[in-house]
Amino acid sequence: MKSAVIVGTAYPYRGGLAGINQTLARTFIRCGIRCRIFTFTVQYPSFLFPGKSQYADGPAPEGLDITRMLNSVNPLSWIRTGLKVRRERPDAVIVRYWIPQMAPALGTVCRIARRKGIKTIALLDNVVPHEKRPMDTLLTRYFLGSIDGFVYMSEQVHSDLQSFRPDKPAVFSPHPMYTNYGEKIEREEACRLLRLDPGLRYTMFFGFIRDYKGLDLLLDAWALLSEQGKTAGHRLIIAGEYYSGKETYMNQIERLGIGDEMILFDYFVADEEVARFFSVSDLVVQPYRSATQSGVTQVAYFFDVPMVVTGVGGLREIVPDGEVGFVVDPKPQAIARAIDRYYSENLSEKFRENIRNYKVRFTWERMAENFQKLYRTICENAKKTEKAG
Repeated sequence: MKSAVIVGTAYPYRGGLAGINQTLARTFIRCGIRCRIFTFTVQYPSFLFPGKSQYADGPAPEGLDITRMLNSVNPLSWIRTGLKVRRERPDAVIVRYWIPQMAPALGTVCRIARRKGIKTIALLDNVVPHEKRPMDTLLTRYFLGSIDGFVYMSEQVHSDLQSFRPDKPAVFSPHPMYTNYGEKIEREEACRLLRLDPGLRYTMFFGFIRDYKGLDLLLDAWALLSEQGKTAGHRLIIAGEYYSGKETYMNQIERLGIGDEMILFDYFVADEEVARFFSVSDLVVQPYRSATQSGVTQVAYFFDVPMVVTGVGGLREIVPDGEVGFVVDPKPQAIARAIDRYYSENLSEKFRENIRNYKVRFTWERMAENFQKLYRTICENAKKTEKAG
């Protein structure tokens, strides 16, 4: 593969999807693969977007060719984008797929591109969405039917994919670390920037707050620890924008009587602030009820922060239990025991050292190699089909 086009979220949109697509493009370019990105003019119509803003505040990333063409709800733009990509004649179109609502737009672009022999590859965040809606299966089938091969980041996603397209080649490539948030900073400086007391220890829940992420389980777990007198000198940071249930969580905090032990950063954390939060945190907790893989885990790896995760979906695959953190059942009692064990047994340095050794497998270069491997397999399969025909 000498050239590629990425179709998906990128600047001026914010968030992990944009960050990964842009970092992947940079990785391809470093590896000698020409790459540009086609992104959205409209990603989500405003009335469908659950957050406060879809857009980044900062300047456009340097050194990347990003073209805004695709309107997720305008079929004419799907056709125009597909034709534009086809005229580019890349070796491969790489599409980031995360929710069925994007299937008509992305699937149509890929179908048009394939007519000129361009190979289509999907990088799958999910096949079956966390929050199910009518038409999900039909939309997913439409998209998957436009793809020649798949890169998946957890065995849960692979299992879901097999129920739809067991006939297509697929390659496992674990979610790489986020490397676009800068380097870790001194804890005292991070505390100063966030106006936190450096004398306290901080456990953190980080990222968009949606019901399936189980923040309520963590709050119940923290209340158990508080009742046992195990939270003295500790605080729970909740950092992220609420996509659902804010009032419910605030009522839960009040009902449990743990408000004095909560530190709430109720907003989307910009890229330039992420290092501050992970530099002050002793432990990151992901109490998810369901998951495929998680970008938060990979941010924690980058900043050498141990984790407590629930053993759902792909989380158990990338957090070795008892080595870089704990994997527990999605229950308040289990989460509370893991948090208590981490602090009471002083496991911070042991886990951080293990993280530094373990995270070398989560590089962007390895993901680029996996795309190349899959591309070669797709081309070989196409040659075999031609000979058989």
